[in-house]
Parts: sequence; C-alpha cells; structure tokens
Amino acid sequence: MAATVSSGRGGRMKEIGMFSFHVFTGRWFMVFACLLIMSVAGATYMFALYSGDIKSSLGYDQSTLNLLSTFKDLGGNVGIISGLINEISPPWVVLLIGAAMNFSGYFMIWLAVTKKIAKPPVWQMCMFICIGANSQTFANTGALVTCVKNFPESRGVVLGLLKGFVGLSGAIITQLNHGFYGNDSKSLILFIGWLPAVVSMVFLGVVRVLKVVRQANELKTFYNLLYISLGLAGFLMVMIITQNKLQFSRPEFDATAIVVVILLFAPLGIVFREEFKFWKRKQEVANHFPVVDIIATENPIPQPPVREVSCWKTVFAPPVRGEDFTILQAIFSIDMLILFTTTTFGVGGTLTAIDNLGQIGRSLGYPVTSITTFVSLVSIWNYMGRVASGFVSEHLLARYKFPRPLMLTIVLCISCVGHLLIAFGVPNGLYVSSVIIGFCFGAQWPLIFAIISEIYGLKYYSTLYNLGGGASPVGAYILNVVVAGRLYDKEALKQLRARGMTRKEGEDLTCTGVDCYKMSFLIITGATVFACFISFILVLRTRKFYRSDIYKRFREAAETVKEPPITLPMERKIGEKE
Repeated sequence: MAATVSSGRGGRMKEIGMFSFHVFTGRWFMVFACLLIMSVAGATYMFALYSGDIKSSLGYDQSTLNLLSTFKDLGGNVGIISGLINEISPPWVVLLIGAAMNFSGYFMIWLAVTKKIAKPPVWQMCMFICIGANSQTFANTGALVTCVKNFPESRGVVLGLLKGFVGLSGAIITQLNHGFYGNDSKSLILFIGWLPAVVSMVFLGVVRVLKVVRQANELKTFYNLLYISLGLAGFLMVMIITQNKLQFSRPEFDATAIVVVILLFAPLGIVFREEFKFWKRKQEVANHFPVVDIIATENPIPQPPVREVSCWKTVFAPPVRGEDFTILQAIFSIDMLILFTTTTFGVGGTLTAIDNLGQIGRSLGYPVTSITTFVSLVSIWNYMGRVASGFVSEHLLARYKFPRPLMLTIVLCISCVGHLLIAFGVPNGLYVSSVIIGFCFGAQWPLIFAIISEIYGLKYYSTLYNLGGGASPVGAYILNVVVAGRLYDKEALKQLRARGMTRKEGEDLTCTGVDCYKMSFLIITGATVFACFISFILVLRTRKFYRSDIYKRFREAAETVKEPPITLPMERKIGEKE
C-alpha cells in the first residue's frame, strides 16, 4: 500500500517536472521572457530624466548635452553589429553581449555624475553613453527579432506588443526606481545600468529560434497579452497623475513598485494556460497512438551540390518584393533609400522633441513635477502608439489590404501638430504635445520594421532590422545638435548679453521663453512634412505588392503542421532514438 502511494507520488512529481520543462521550453514562455526583456530595454528614452544631472554635475552647455544625446541615439539605433552577430550565433550570445555593454556603459556614467571618478573628457562620456545605449539594439535583436521569426504571420502584432513594452519601459523603470532608490535621479542612472543586464542574463537560455508552426488561437493569445499590457499602462498612467498631485512616501513608492512587478508577471497565467492545453493534447495523442517498432533500411538519395553565387554579383538583380533579399540587395534598393530618408526626418524630429523635453519644459517655465510627467506621458503614449500601429495595421492589412506605408505617412502628418504646439509655446500645450509626439514616435517603429520584413523577407532580418533603425541617429544629429542645440545656445547667449553678463567657462547655458525652441521646431515641422512626401512615394511603389497575399509563402511552409503542432509517434525504426 505504502509502495503504491509512493509510486503514485513519484509519478505525479515526474509529471509535474515534465510539464514544468515543457512550459519553460515552450513558445509562449519564450514570448513572456521577451516581454520582460523589452520592458526594461528603453533606457534611451529616459535621457530627459537624468540629462539635467549630467549637465549640472559636469558643467555642460546645451550643445554639448545635445552631442551626448546624439551619441546616445547613435548607440541606441545603429545595431548593425548586433544584427551581424545574430546571423552567425544564437540569440543568447547577443543578449549576453548586450547585458555586459549595458552595465559597463551606464555604470561609468553614474561614476562620473556622482564624482566617484575624475571628470571624464566629453569624448569619453560620449563613448560611455553610446556603449550603454547600444546594448538596447542587442536586446532588440536577441529578443524581438527572434520572436518575429517564430511568429512570421503575426509579425505586426509581435512588433507592436514587444515594441509597446519598450515604450512603457521608461514609466516601468521610473516606478521601480522609486521603490529601490526613492526620488534620487542620480541613482536612476545606476538602476538602468544593472536592471536590464540582470533580466537579460536570467533568460539567456529561454530566448531561441523555434520551428514555425501554425496555431489556431495564436492571435487571440496575443490579444490577451495586449489586454494585460493595457492594464499595466493604465495603472502607470494613474500613478503618474497621482504622484504629480501628491507627495508619495517611501512605503507608497514601494507598494507601487510591487504592483508593477505583479502586472509584469501576470502574462505567466496565459503562458501556463496555453502550454497546459498543448500538454494535455500531447498526452492524449501519446496514449492513443503508441509507438510501434519496425525494421527499415534507408538509402538516401544524394543531392547535387548547390552552387553558391557571390552576393556582389546579385546586388542589382534583387528578387521580387516579399522574397528573401540579401543584405546588399536591400541596402542598394530604392525602397530602402526611401525608408531611410523617411526615418531620418520623421523619427529624427520626434526623437529630438523627446530628448529635449526636459529643457523645453524648463524654458517654458513648467515645474519640475510637470517635466517628470511629460517624460512619463511620452513613455505611456509611446507604448500606445506602438501597440496601436502594430495591432491596427495588422488588422487593416489582413481585412482590407490597407498598406502599412500609408499608415506611416498618416502618423508622420499627425506628428507635425505636436511640433507646432512646441514651436508656438501654447499654454499647457506641452502636455498635449507630449501625448502626440509620444504616440507618433512609438507608432512609427513597428510600421517601419514590419515594412522591412515584408519587403525584404526574414532571412537576413536581424541585420536589416537594425539597418532601418540606423537612420534615426542621422536625423537626430541634424535636427538635435545642428538645429535645436545651436539655436538654443544662440538664444541663451543673446539673453545673457541682454542682462549685461558674460558666460564663465564651464558654466551651463540656460535659456527661457518661447524663442528658445521656436525656430528649431518650425524647421523640424518642415522636415517632417518632407518625410511625409517621401513616405507617400513608397505607398505608390508598393501598392500592388500590398494588394497581394504577402504571407502566402509562410502559410504554405507551415501547412504540414496542424494545430496544436504535434508529431504523432505512430511508428519508430529499430535503432532509432525516441
């Protein structure tokens, strides 16, 4: 009797162990791991929260601070190296390198700002922030690109959801930082150094490329994950507004951080439910279709060797849109040139507004609490833009063949309203502008990356994904450093001379009033209108392609796998491993 009970318990423990292994190696747990990695991978969007500490501690003027911001954007968007590494190595290698870069870059900035080391030269600070920000491209490549390859028919949804969590990460990290360090903005730099690194390290073995299968309720599951993320976004929005009105104590900050953590781990419920359904079906199939040993011999048919053609010889002979382009074919295509130009001036304009949001708020006389609110609003609406463009564009494309390039053009037009509100200094307009710019900035990325995957295929998506993002720092340098930074400093010096004062060496420049950014954002508005025009050219070029069935080849490749994707163990050859 005791032996029977012990055997029963042992069987249950074995079954629990097997189910746990099944969950942790399943597709949906991998999605959950990617969501967590993305939820702390947006430190580059928080520059406005700690840029003031860098400026005051190191005595920078606005041009120098904007130069630092440009190197941050350069690191955060030029991910060619991470893409090439991902082409020849598994995702865990990319995530590991990214974790090391993230910690080393931001840790050195924290040491400099807290004066624990001697004041570094400007070029060193640019290098530190570039390294730290570049780790974001490794996280994106390792996690996001892997998810897109695992769910090719839901790529718009995947990009929207994962990029949405990146957009939320600014607000998430801010609330968690309050729980760990209170209101210390300098400690925020340290926090964004170690937290993303730890999360990536935890899930190194989970994120990997899996066999593509078709699952009937795949889209429904992603929508369930979306609903949880909307709840998280709503909670963060309430906390932002409440913290702006009330003074929170440390225990209240701790409680808020705990709720954020609970909401971040809530998708585990969906993961276990989906994997349990699959597990039960798998068990039923195993019970009804026992393995039968048979004797068989194999005479494999030799395959003729495939002749490799140099990629240089096919640069100007690309396949049709939707097939797998080589990296060089994509780089030298007209469509990529159009996308690069659109991203340069479209994303570059919204990125300039986000990077300067703190300085814009101070110049227009907003209180410090409002400036923190602006940054958090950008983060939340950045998320809303990403999930909206991802899910809505996927729905419109599937049902109405509505082309993604046209949606991108519409988003660029809307962003012009946010730029004009800043240019003319409309009273309380920065609140509205933060919402518009955050939404439009977020909405552009899933659309751009989905367009690249649809036009050029997924074979070299790791590299092409990062190539598309490389245009952003070019636009940020032109519009942020050359335009906004120099015009801000010019106006600040003008105001200083008007007061009969001269600038001392090492003293930061401060400008107040609408004129600090008026001309800059009128120029940025003009650049964005130009981006709209260029984007519409891509709409005309790809209208026939988007009217076709662009996912047909992915469905054909996965049609042999039924839902759920189970291989029936009907028979096994002698000597063949199970």
